[in-house]
Amino acid sequence: MFKLDNDFLVSLGLGGLPVEEKNKLLQHTYETLEMRVGMRLAEKMTDSQLDEFESFIDRNDEAGALRWLETNFPNYKDVVAEELEKLKQEVSQAAPHILSAAANAQNNPQQSPAPQDMPPAAQAPSAPYQNPTFQTPYQPQQPAFSQPPPQPSYQQPFPQDQPQQPPAQPQQFTPPPGFTPGQ
Repeated sequence: MFKLDNDFLVSLGLGGLPVEEKNKLLQHTYETLEMRVGMRLAEKMTDSQLDEFESFIDRNDEAGALRWLETNFPNYKDVVAEELEKLKQEVSQAAPHILSAAANAQNNPQQSPAPQDMPPAAQAPSAPYQNPTFQTPYQPQQPAFSQPPPQPSYQQPFPQDQPQQPPAQPQQFTPPPGFTPGQ
């Protein structure tokens, strides 16, 4: 089993990030890994398999989805391990830029790093970690005349107006039970 936690970030050279940024990067890493594994597996699925698997996702039945994967794609754990290694390499290579961007954001809150310079795996997500399902609540758009348009989240990957809190440990991401890559 793999864990996306502080030790994971330290191993990639990102132990110096602020805790809030660590949590965002861990969330983004998990989401990216989930998407990449899903894309690779979907390439090998028939239309009926894809429909069947999506039905588990639509019902938020993680245990059922894992059982289905183990039955229909017994090598899915190998795919997870391969994609995790690729992601580790990408994030590790981008670590100096990520640390620099985080330091600049703390020292110059009016400036934000240029996201296009960061590889997709290294960009911080726009929303803080809420829970393992990573669901974002619906936010209706406001009419243009009532408020200025919100800035796109990708332009401000590091929060600027957050109250300062005492340092905390980054949250640990643990995959669902029974999910161990490479076995």
